[in-house]
Amino acid sequence: MKLVLLASLVSLALALPQGDPRDVQAVTVNDVRSDDGNGNFKHEFETSNRLYSQNTGTPGSAGQSNMQGSFRFTLPDGTITEVSFIADENGYQPQSDHLPTPHPLPAHAIEQIRIAQDQRARGITFDK
Repeated sequence: MKLVLLASLVSLALALPQGDPRDVQAVTVNDVRSDDGNGNFKHEFETSNRLYSQNTGTPGSAGQSNMQGSFRFTLPDGTITEVSFIADENGYQPQSDHLPTPHPLPAHAIEQIRIAQDQRARGITFDK
């Protein structure tokens, strides 16, 4: 009897999904959509593996769709990353603490830019 029970437990353990739990297929747990047909829409969805996205769209001045929204996902280390964005006539403008940023300019470069702006304001130009 103990052998049958042991064999059953081993079979059950082998039947469980193996590998990385992130490889398991996700299912949609929330999907809400509305569209008035005139370029205004809202969309929100979430999956069982914690992917989330929400977007609101409106017609743009140049015939494009302007969108505003956010999305979030979990990094392999468990950190949840969220990105909010606006996409309009000025392009795609994401914002997040996890996006890379350029290094700050060194003090001497900032001073050179200030000098050049001052010279332009005074009408000083240089020949090539």
